[in-house]
Amino acid sequence: MLKIKNLRASVDGKEILRGIDFEVKAGEVHAIMGPNGSGKSTLASVIAGSDKFTVEADELSFEGEDLRDMSIEERARKGLFLGFQYPVEIPGVTMANFMKIAVNEQRKSRGEEPLTAAEFLKMMREKAKVVELDAKMTSRAVNEGFSGGEKKKNEIFQMAMLDPKLAILDETDSGLDIDALRIVATGVTKLHTPQNATVVITHYQRLLDYIVPDFVHVLYKGKIIYSGDKSLALKLEKEGYDWLINDYKE
Repeated sequence: MLKIKNLRASVDGKEILRGIDFEVKAGEVHAIMGPNGSGKSTLASVIAGSDKFTVEADELSFEGEDLRDMSIEERARKGLFLGFQYPVEIPGVTMANFMKIAVNEQRKSRGEEPLTAAEFLKMMREKAKVVELDAKMTSRAVNEGFSGGEKKKNEIFQMAMLDPKLAILDETDSGLDIDALRIVATGVTKLHTPQNATVVITHYQRLLDYIVPDFVHVLYKGKIIYSGDKSLALKLEKEGYDWLINDYKE
């Protein structure tokens, strides 16, 4: 599904990603962990298509197509979804209108007819249940006045509506209390299928109690320096990163 070979990314002449090799197959859940400043959010942004970075790679492809030739919008239409660490507010645009445009644009790209008003409302009600989102929230402006937990629920609601092939969740657990964490993480798990894949970027093992990864990768100084199964996250929670970083040689 996603193939990355020797990915390098820099901004203002400063190299942040320094040779990433990474592959995600359908049905898999990958967790990316690492200390602050390791390049985790940069990796997510580069995959999603941010033009902030200068990117070089031997390969950066999604379902066999070169991502470097695609805009952010094209990547989204192909089935890439990025859940932001800090979701933005869009004053004056209701969630319902925002999602109706997004869903129908996606359908248009696949040659499908737009949803009728009744079809869309039915779909929205069904998907809101996934993250226990109050139906009244969809009539409010996107994220405006939302609490941190509400914003993160809203992100997963958008993910449910768009049904992406690959979801990249950048510190979705940041700032969540235990109840909101459970709701958001359980929602992500409900949306996972053998046909899609999820990449979870996190600092904490607690998220991975709900979203169980097939693979855990440690990113440090712009490189993946270690990979393992879900037990690696438990070890990192208990022992920190020192045991890896101290043995790491560039």
